[in-house]
Amino acid sequence: MKKNVLSIAVVLTLILSVTSCKKKASEAETTTVEAPAEVKVTSVKYIADKDASIIEWIGSKPTESHNGTIKLSSGVFNLNDNKIESGSFLIDMASIVVLDIPADKEGNAKLVGHLKNQDFFDVSNHANAAFEVTGVSEAEGKTMLSGNLSIKGIKHNITFPVSVTQSDDKVTLTSESFSIDRTKWDIKYGSKSFFDNLGDKFIKDNIDLKLNIVAKKS
Repeated sequence: MKKNVLSIAVVLTLILSVTSCKKKASEAETTTVEAPAEVKVTSVKYIADKDASIIEWIGSKPTESHNGTIKLSSGVFNLNDNKIESGSFLIDMASIVVLDIPADKEGNAKLVGHLKNQDFFDVSNHANAAFEVTGVSEAEGKTMLSGNLSIKGIKHNITFPVSVTQSDDKVTLTSESFSIDRTKWDIKYGSKSFFDNLGDKFIKDNIDLKLNIVAKKS
């Protein structure tokens, strides 16, 4: 009996250890809209490579999660003294892709269609989301990028950690995984923050995002 109790305790300890080791995406600090960063005469312009750039996303329920990607429509960054000074990019919401369901399965097209309709991103009326840089700062040894994120015509300023690398005439901006509260952009479908009696069918408010944007000197 003692041996069985000990075995259960070991299993529970292992489960808790694995769970605690999973890195949860930190929610981006969200504040009111700020003025876009100004472009200086001495800055160097880089144009986003749409084919090489990608935004990864994860949406979750208590019982499952889905993940995929979104592409850019366009983008530009201005660097000064090898640091991002200003910039903006458009996100092509019609390009949203689901990766965890095989592309030839009915469930894939069904989920993509749902994400594009008025319950979520309302792509027919809001073809692009947008991000404009408002500032760059340093915190705890990390580079923090701040900017106005516009989704469905609603704009908030968010701040999240990034790394910037340069090689020859190319610059790559990569963010850490971070999350945003979708309800702040009026995406409330399935949110228990707004609807009752959803049981375990609710969809979590936070969407995890990870940016990898490649730009070339113009």
